[in-house]
Amino acid sequence: MVSGPDTAPRGADGAPVIEVQGLRTAFGTHVVHENLSLTVRRGEILTIVGGSGSGKTVLLRQILGLETPAAGTVRVFGQAVDQGSAKERFALRQRWGVLFQGGALFSALSVFDNVALPLRELRSLPEAIVRDVVTMRLSLVGLTDDDAHKSPADLSGGMVKRVALARALALDPELVFLDEPTAGLDPTRSDEFVALIRRLHRQLGFTVVMVTHDLDTLFALADRVAVLADKKVIVCAPMDEVLAFDHPFIETFFLGERGRRARELNEARQSGDDEPHDSAEAKATPGARTPPAHPAAEGAAATPVLAVETTHAKEAEDGKP
Repeated sequence: MVSGPDTAPRGADGAPVIEVQGLRTAFGTHVVHENLSLTVRRGEILTIVGGSGSGKTVLLRQILGLETPAAGTVRVFGQAVDQGSAKERFALRQRWGVLFQGGALFSALSVFDNVALPLRELRSLPEAIVRDVVTMRLSLVGLTDDDAHKSPADLSGGMVKRVALARALALDPELVFLDEPTAGLDPTRSDEFVALIRRLHRQLGFTVVMVTHDLDTLFALADRVAVLADKKVIVCAPMDEVLAFDHPFIETFFLGERGRRARELNEARQSGDDEPHDSAEAKATPGARTPPAHPAAEGAAATPVLAVETTHAKEAEDGKP
């Protein structure tokens, strides 16, 4: 595997947050991953790309501890995701948040209650504090008190993404997973959501692992790109090194007409306003990283944010509300 330079990407201190080593994934006789290794550095935005059937989503689920590989290890914040006591695994999982493709909001709950759900389910907090935290998270993603009372059915696609992001940030995670964050959005809303992610990443300092097939999103956000092909990560490096890597998938995916247009658009962004502005649909209120809305650091019992997010994802996969 070709890795990036020793110099950490912008915003990153180089310390490993995720370490995947020697991963093997097989479904019967079908091998998806063979000797796959990957390192994610603290503070960076790392994007995972690959062709259909390359195992991007499977890899993400294994990092989250939702699936167990046939061989190899996955460590997050130095801890193996499939080892340790239930309390230790819960404590680990509360350090990340997940935005699943499509948002996976509960259709029967209001915007406010969707964002409040992790706080209510996983924390023993007075309702007044829950209200303050939810209001703050909605403000961070550019939504108002009026939006808080709406149901998911009343939201545009861009607003659904913002609510899902607010919920993923509810417990102030150090690590955020984004699964196809701009899928289903028109170009304008996609650009706005990309700008929001970039701004929150800079303000709050979390690490991002993103799976996307959208080249505009990839070029705009990624510090490094991990390319899945031939059952492993063939290269994990900044974009200029990835583009120089000789492989048929890279030539097809990045160097064709679509890739050329995405690069030109990104260069135009960089030469102009580096921070595209949100539309009138949602104006976010800048703010510094907020302290956790729970006393876990003072010895409170640790509980997992992933339990809530996984339920949403499973319901979305099953076609349930």
